[in-house]
Amino acid sequence: MPSSKTIRRHAALVDRMASTLGNDLEELVMRGQLAPDAVPDMVLRCTACANPDGCEAWLQRQDAAAAAPKAASTPYYCRNGDIFDALKPT
Repeated sequence: MPSSKTIRRHAALVDRMASTLGNDLEELVMRGQLAPDAVPDMVLRCTACANPDGCEAWLQRQDAAAAAPKAASTPYYCRNGDIFDALKPT
C-alpha cells in the first residue's frame, strides 16, 4: 500500500490534471457523471505511475501557458488518460 504522503501527492496530481483538462471531479461526481469510487481508484492508479515528476513538470508547463486554451489531452504516460479523455467537456 502506498504511503499517505504518496497518496496525497498523487491525489493532488489527479486533481490538477482534471482541472488542467477543464474538469472538476467533485462536480462530476455530484452530477452522477463519475462514480464516487472512481476518484480514489484514479488516485491509486496514479500512484503506480513511474513518472510523477514528469507529470508535475507537464502540469507546470500547462500552468505557465495559462493564457492558452486548456490542454487537449493528458501526457501519453498518464495511467488515467482514458478516463480523462472520456470526461472531456463538450
